[in-house]
Amino acid sequence: MPTTHIDHPIDFAQDPANLTYTFGGASPVAEVATPAVLTTSTLDAYAGRLTDPSVKPTDVDFGGYLNPQTGPFLVNGARPGDTLAVHFRSITPHFDYGISAVLPFFGALSSTPQTPTLQAALDDRAWHYAIDTASGSVRMDALDSDHSFVFDLDPMHGTVGVAPAGGEVHSSLTPGAWGGNMDTPEMRAGATCYLGVNVPGAMFSFGDGHARQGEGESCGTAVETAMDSTVVLDVVHDYVTPWPRIETDAFIMTTGSARPMEDAFRIAHTEMVHWIAELTGMSTSDSYQFVSQASLTPVANAVDTNYTVVCKIAKSHLKGTSIYGGMHDRLKAL
Repeated sequence: MPTTHIDHPIDFAQDPANLTYTFGGASPVAEVATPAVLTTSTLDAYAGRLTDPSVKPTDVDFGGYLNPQTGPFLVNGARPGDTLAVHFRSITPHFDYGISAVLPFFGALSSTPQTPTLQAALDDRAWHYAIDTASGSVRMDALDSDHSFVFDLDPMHGTVGVAPAGGEVHSSLTPGAWGGNMDTPEMRAGATCYLGVNVPGAMFSFGDGHARQGEGESCGTAVETAMDSTVVLDVVHDYVTPWPRIETDAFIMTTGSARPMEDAFRIAHTEMVHWIAELTGMSTSDSYQFVSQASLTPVANAVDTNYTVVCKIAKSHLKGTSIYGGMHDRLKAL
C-alpha cells in the first residue's frame, strides 16, 4: 500500500477557542489513509498566551483554554479492537524560546485542590528559556540570582491520544487509558506509541510540546513551547492495546495513569507482566518475577489530574520476540 503524505499547517495566530481541548467529543480536522506521514504543528500548553517573561501567569486571561491539541485526525480503517501506531519521526521547537511557570496551587510540591492544606499559594512566576536548535541546547536563567544553566534540548510531546471508549469526553489535561496528557519524556523523536482504538477512525490528537522536561514534571510545567512535528501513522488490526505503550530501539514500555500514584504503578506493571507473558510464552507468575527484576520505572508526571507511571524493559532481554509484528521498524523505514 502506498504511503500517504499529509501536510496540515496550523495558524499560530488563531483564536485559541478554535482549537481542540478534549479527547472525544470533537469533529475531525482531516482524514488520514494509512500508512501515512503527517507533518503538522502544535501550540504550547498556554495556547500562545504566555510569551513575555515579565508577565505573571495569573495576569494572563487564558479564557479556560489550556493544553490545545492538533486534531483530531480520523484514521480510515481503524476500528474498535485495533491499535493505532504513532511513530514520532521528528519533533522540533517552532520558536526559539519556551516558558516554564509556577502556578498557584498547582505542582507536586504545593498544596492543590485535590490535596488541600493550610499552606499559602506559591507566588506565580515564569521562566523564559532560550532554545537553540542548532546547538541542541536549552538555557535557564535564574530569576533571583545571576545563575545560568544549559541543558540538552530533548523535545517531546506531553499529550498523545485517541477518543476514549463509551462516548466519554475527557479534558486534554487528563491522562487515561486513551493516552492524553501523560507527560512522559519517553515520547520523543524515535519513539512509537501504541494506542488502543475505541471508536471508528480512532480520532487521534496530540500537542503539549516540551523542549525538555524532568521526570515527574514536579513544578507542573515543562519548558513549554510550540512544535513542528512529523509522525508516521499505521494500524495494527485486531490487536487490543488496553493502555498506551511505547517502543523505542532499546526499550518497550507500558503506562498507567491514575491517582494515587500507587495505582498508576500497578497499572503500568500489570500491563507489562501480561505483555511479557504474551511475547515470551512464559506463565504470568514467571513474567511477574521477570518484570520485578528487569524493569525501570520512571515517573512521567506527578502533577496532572491523574499521575502517570512508565514501566520499561530493555529489548536486549527479549531477543527473538515479535513486538507488534515489527511495526516500530516498519514505521521508521517509511
